[in-house]
Amino acid sequence: MDYNRLAELLFPDVTETPADMEAKYPSRQLPEGAKVTRFAPSPTGFVHFGGLFPTTVAERLAHQSGGMLYLRIEDTDAKREVPGAAEGLIRTLARYGIQFDEGAILNEQGVVADHGAYGPYKQSLRAPIYHVYAKQLVREGRAYPCFTTEQELEELQQVNKKEELKNTDWEAQAQSKRAEMLKNREFTMEDVEAHLAAGDPFVLRILSDGDPEKKLKVTDLVKGNMEIPENDEDFVLLKSDGIPTYHFAHAVDDHLMGTTHVIRGEEWLPSLAKHLQLFRYLGFKVPKYMHIAQIMRLDENGNKKKLSKRDMGANMDDYTRMGYSARVVCEYVMTLLNSNYEEWRMQNPDKPYTDFPFNIKKMSVSGCLFDFNKLNDVAKNVISRMSAEEVYAELTDWTKDYDPDFHALLAADPAYATSILAIGRGGKKPRKDFGLWSEVKDYMGFFYDAYFTLLDTIPDTFDKQDVKAVIEQFKASYDESDDMNTWFEKVKTIASSLGFAADMKAYKADPTAFKGSVADVSMFLRVAVTGKMNAPDLYTVMHILGKERTFARLDALLTTLA
Repeated sequence: MDYNRLAELLFPDVTETPADMEAKYPSRQLPEGAKVTRFAPSPTGFVHFGGLFPTTVAERLAHQSGGMLYLRIEDTDAKREVPGAAEGLIRTLARYGIQFDEGAILNEQGVVADHGAYGPYKQSLRAPIYHVYAKQLVREGRAYPCFTTEQELEELQQVNKKEELKNTDWEAQAQSKRAEMLKNREFTMEDVEAHLAAGDPFVLRILSDGDPEKKLKVTDLVKGNMEIPENDEDFVLLKSDGIPTYHFAHAVDDHLMGTTHVIRGEEWLPSLAKHLQLFRYLGFKVPKYMHIAQIMRLDENGNKKKLSKRDMGANMDDYTRMGYSARVVCEYVMTLLNSNYEEWRMQNPDKPYTDFPFNIKKMSVSGCLFDFNKLNDVAKNVISRMSAEEVYAELTDWTKDYDPDFHALLAADPAYATSILAIGRGGKKPRKDFGLWSEVKDYMGFFYDAYFTLLDTIPDTFDKQDVKAVIEQFKASYDESDDMNTWFEKVKTIASSLGFAADMKAYKADPTAFKGSVADVSMFLRVAVTGKMNAPDLYTVMHILGKERTFARLDALLTTLA
């Protein structure tokens, strides 16, 4: 076979060579040890939580090492592409701390555009580049065409794949596939010329030299040393429309774009032998591979299942709708990625998660379990460490889209809202009243008359006249200028005068000697002023509400006791 002639027949318009491509895309000049990583999604829908996982690893590896993170859009499957998906995923990832140094990035008009010297960063625009390397593989006798007539294509499209898979003898199917592959290798130059003259489409297949009985020794940065069978399949490099498959495109792109580390899900492990073969055929240095275990969840029976696209929490947009701060999700992802992250967080409560020294060796080999309960715990911890100003900013940003009525109240008096959110913040043990922005209205709504209601009532076990006396005496003694200690001493005095224990130790020693305790007296006041048994520090609440509104609520409860 005259492979040079075959290459010219198949790719007559390709005049550039791999050497031209190497000159056009020279090696990156980066510090020693700097890693070049990428996120290379298909624009087929929303960003999956399982996509954020490896992308966070890629971002941490690149930026911790002084390297580069770039975005490549793998849009070679036009039928599956969703309009606007690329723009959406860029915005979503930016929200969760993924900032790309180059690649397909949104310009000022919000349109995906190239930023960097290694583009185009959309694979659909890189066909001429792939054809250069495809031609070279044909010239070297490492790839060959497989022609299909239009009639055969139509027949293939009419095959019912589901029926084909029923009761299949897999061993026989494998032998048949092998025989068909070997048959495809048998052609003459005259056959090629005749097909081309007839306008028959062809796919370009790799001519595999692999032996499945032999093993390749590979080192995965997550899974460690492995042995995998060599690839013996003549898989497709270029489809009949000249567009490459993922296998071929990613090998060419990762080489030319200088990728040092490929981070992807473990579902790609079966393709690793193909990719290693491609890098060897093309003469490229193999990047380091990291295959991350799948994100799992527990089903209703307590069994582990893969987190699927239909599960709550799979779609990254779910978190925004539910009211999670992006900082919460980022923090949660870090707890899943590195087993020592939570220990570091306890020692560094005020540092951003990006200060954490991420380590590949601390990653789980077996997979991580997605757990909403754990996420909610993380959420409360993260929100508790925010300043009141930070909480206000994120809360108003969320309510603007998801609770406009509450947003209007918050925005009308920022200082008032911020003073409420400041309650219990700071110190070694800050309050953890909420973890989602959707929970904040229930927590602080009583500060606004529009949302104030008596959610809880004072138990009937207490005499209404005692409750009435507590409120009347409290009003008579209340002075806004009192400090907290003076304020509480007055509450204790009221308790004693009405037969309630001012000293909790005395009450616990002999509860039958009292009508109740000072805690019960405080509860009367708390329900009257906040409408709830459980609320933030009552002294602070009254000062934020002001004397007039506090008394109005106390009086409102009095009317129910008459």
